[in-house]
Amino acid sequence: MLRNRLAVKTAFFVNGFIFANWVSRLPRIQEQYSADNGTIGLVLLALSFGAVLAMPFTGWVIIKNGSRKITLFSAFMYCFLVPIIPHLPGIPALMVLYFIMGMITGMFDVAMNAQAVMVEQQYKKPIMTSFHALFSIGMALGAWCGALFADLNFGLSHHFLIVVGTALIAALWASQHLIHDSPHPAVKHDGPLFRLPSASLISIGIITFCCMMGEGAMSEWTVNYMENIALASETLAPIALSAFATAMTIGRIFGDRIRIKLGDKKLIMLGGVIATSGLCLALIFLNPYAAIIGFFLVGIGLSSIVPIAYSIAGNAKGLPSGVGLAMVTTVGYTGFLFGPPIIGFLADWQDLRFSFLLVAILFITMTILGFRYKPQS
Repeated sequence: MLRNRLAVKTAFFVNGFIFANWVSRLPRIQEQYSADNGTIGLVLLALSFGAVLAMPFTGWVIIKNGSRKITLFSAFMYCFLVPIIPHLPGIPALMVLYFIMGMITGMFDVAMNAQAVMVEQQYKKPIMTSFHALFSIGMALGAWCGALFADLNFGLSHHFLIVVGTALIAALWASQHLIHDSPHPAVKHDGPLFRLPSASLISIGIITFCCMMGEGAMSEWTVNYMENIALASETLAPIALSAFATAMTIGRIFGDRIRIKLGDKKLIMLGGVIATSGLCLALIFLNPYAAIIGFFLVGIGLSSIVPIAYSIAGNAKGLPSGVGLAMVTTVGYTGFLFGPPIIGFLADWQDLRFSFLLVAILFITMTILGFRYKPQS
């Protein structure tokens, strides 16, 4: 069981590490392609369409092939695609690449969480948050790598090749220890190819949407906010992303124990209050260090909400874990992936400070829904 758990944690780490590395260099990608915020918003929208298109079908694909195969396929494809980012002829080609990356990351997220649910079922206690902690650790280290490579004046090509090579080594080790869950050939799985969220999961799905839209906004626009609104230096700006990811890590390391003590409802409410307070701090005080503290608090607040949602979805009665997860991740990732492009469009209309007000409203909404949430009996 221990090696299974470590292998799944490695998959989460690889996902977060690669993601934060390319996101932390997003301003440089924007410069290389001479793109304004709205154009980058369209590129991120292509990523969103790819992921949301793939996610609802991933539950069925997992039933037919097993989550192990889908996790490995997604991890290796992600490593292959990211180094291509700096070598495209223009924005249309970049949008196509990001659409494909979106499909891969959508599959990766559902499949690795299906693996995590199986490990949690083996341990027979809440441990889902600990897996997401490794995603946050990967993001934190990825953001620090972005700051380091930027400070050393590394080009995007060399930067991405180095980090992808590291991620591939980790993924190769994990491939030996993920749970083999391919269905028996004689077993038939009836049901539609595509399933929308069931009524019993709608409430947790909306909470996940609000949380993940905020998480996506923090992940993909924090560096830009630091440079353009808080007027941080190019070297200091990625530290805010790292602070956010580090806070997510801290919250997720202790999240399972806090979840046992407080319960899902109280933890969602508490997280919403902390996240709202942190974002307000970053918006009110236009100082780089105040913003870093604010984004750290946002990370603490959001840290346990998505793992709770995935654990509930993966253990929903009457559904295979992959199908339940696909339902909730489809709703949640609609916010995570469509949120950043919306932030970009609003930033072009006004500025990023105005855009982040929308995120603050979503955090308030998430807190209210947490108060009204009724766990399944």
